[in-house]
Amino acid sequence: MESKIEVLSTLKIAHSSDLYKIVDNLNRTLKGQDLMFGLALDENDEKTAVFTIYRT
Repeated sequence: MESKIEVLSTLKIAHSSDLYKIVDNLNRTLKGQDLMFGLALDENDEKTAVFTIYRT
C-alpha cells in the first residue's frame, strides 16, 4: 500500500508565535477530508513562515 502526499498550496507569511494553533486546529478539523496542514520556518528568513496544504 503506497501513501502519496500531494502539495496543494504553499504560502509564505510573516511568522507569529500563535500560527501553530491555527495549523493544529485545521489538522484536527479537516483530517477526515484527507487534508493535512504544515508550518515551517523559511530556511533563509526566520521571520517568515511557510504554510503548506497537503492532500493525503
